[in-house]
Amino acid sequence: MATTASTKKTGPRSPSKYDGLVHAGAIGMTELQACIDKRGDKDGTIEQLLIDQYNVTPAQIGQALGLFYGVPYEPFSKARFNTDKLHGALKRDFLSEQGWIPLEETFDGLLVMCLDPEQVRTTYVVQHMFPRETQFKYVITSHSEFNQTLDLIFGAVDGEGGNLDDLLANMSRPMVEEGEEDNYVPNATSENEVVKFVNKVILEAYHKKASDIHIEPGLGKANVGVRLRIDGSLVPYIEAPRHLRQAIVARIKIMSDLDISETRRPQDGKIVFKKFGPVDIELRVATLPSAGGLEDVVMRILAGGEPIPLSNLGLTPHNMARLESVIHKPYGLFYVCGPTGSGKTTTLHSILAQLNKTDTKIWTAEDPIEITQKGLRQVQVNKKAGIDFAMLMRSFLRADPDIIMVGESRDHETVSMGIEASLTGHLVFSTLHTNSAPESVTRLLDMGMDPFNFADALLGILAQRLAKRLCSCKEAYSPAGPELTAFVSEYAEELRNTDAWQENPQNEAKKLYQHWVETYGDNGRLTFYRPVGCTKCGKTGYKGRLGLHELMLADEATKKLIQERARVVKIFTSAVSGGMHTLKMDGMIKVLQGLTDMKQVRAVCIK
Repeated sequence: MATTASTKKTGPRSPSKYDGLVHAGAIGMTELQACIDKRGDKDGTIEQLLIDQYNVTPAQIGQALGLFYGVPYEPFSKARFNTDKLHGALKRDFLSEQGWIPLEETFDGLLVMCLDPEQVRTTYVVQHMFPRETQFKYVITSHSEFNQTLDLIFGAVDGEGGNLDDLLANMSRPMVEEGEEDNYVPNATSENEVVKFVNKVILEAYHKKASDIHIEPGLGKANVGVRLRIDGSLVPYIEAPRHLRQAIVARIKIMSDLDISETRRPQDGKIVFKKFGPVDIELRVATLPSAGGLEDVVMRILAGGEPIPLSNLGLTPHNMARLESVIHKPYGLFYVCGPTGSGKTTTLHSILAQLNKTDTKIWTAEDPIEITQKGLRQVQVNKKAGIDFAMLMRSFLRADPDIIMVGESRDHETVSMGIEASLTGHLVFSTLHTNSAPESVTRLLDMGMDPFNFADALLGILAQRLAKRLCSCKEAYSPAGPELTAFVSEYAEELRNTDAWQENPQNEAKKLYQHWVETYGDNGRLTFYRPVGCTKCGKTGYKGRLGLHELMLADEATKKLIQERARVVKIFTSAVSGGMHTLKMDGMIKVLQGLTDMKQVRAVCIK
């Protein structure tokens, strides 16, 4: 079997399947070897590099591969004939993974497009998929043309399906009488356009890094509005014709296995999008009846893939050192708190990724499972089947865990079992919907927790928010005196109840400013940044988000206050005196680092 090999410094260069490009004069040997060395044996990425950086065409790549494998090159063709006989039982994911596509029946046999004909022949998978008497003719193609052919056959709209403007132009053609929109029955052509429209909206929302898609049918003559939540803000995206409002909602219900005949009650479901398009993502779907007998749909794009490394979460060195000091302890209870969509689950999975070792058993109970990790044993909550967080906690304790992660602690039983598990030698992580770390303590005590057991079990609480990050088009400026004075005063407001600040506030303010100048300043001055706006950020001045963190560790002083059921103010003051940076303090440090501005910090750090 022919393989691609990289040139070694010691010894002759092995032949490459792309050497035909050099012989044809499409690229030099030095450039080809640089591509191979840069991308290793990942053929698809090597080809993309050849196309992007060296202007090599897919046809040139295909012809070079044909010379190497000794089979004809088959280019992509929009006129490809598609039959259910060839593809009815074959799924897109299967063909993509196997690297072959049955194209059409010819006089020479069944034409099979391959990425690696030798591998396809030797595995015998193709021979087992078709009748024994079938003859096969194998042809080669490039990765880009292979994916284009898959898109053509399976109807994906990520490229050849056209843009949304073209789709909307086709969808707008049928004329519907006023008042008859709800009785409109789409024909086969318009149904296909609706399928493409829904797929395209999901794909573009994913590529725009939106967290949610809002489908909002309008009353009367109003069209169907689509808005995307990007970086925490809803932005208008596109409108679809009003006569298709039911068809669009029905299509989403079909994709998420919901009852299309039920329009008067809310429904929840999930879309596994790889069944319908070229991207492997999942969406959580909620339908709600709205005014005028209409239905709104909200789809949340779940954060799939690998967990973010802990070092990439945006923790300051101060918070990173404090966090690592507690998560590596053998037992205890650690909470991450914040509102919905603040990144709590992402943070917990980043922590678990650092603790995920072969000698550690980790059980997680999640609703839904958004991030998967090899080595974790993850269980999905299913309330209809009676599987809730409390039930899973009881089961985990019988399954020899070292670490337990519970997606949410919202009731007395789940919280009390978490405390019990931590006191019996397990490390327990969970989330809470509370505003700050000190407030989480009083919330849990109000749920009926024993303060002595809770104080013994608690390791720490991390509160977090997501603030908009300044785009690279940001503009630097030197703040004037009044702005600096206001900045120091606002930071000092978080410290006003500590002993050191009450004894000598002016001296503490000078020390604080001097520390900032030494750490973040340039030539004895501080630099702030303001948003500008460019095409990359949509003229907003902001692109992406960053985390703001408030980490309270359960030191001896905090444990004593918990046992005494102290008020939030006392716990807050003790935590700040012990080194906790509040959410606003952490945000203001990131202002000094040039990552965001005070407008965004104040927006998410309300009292």
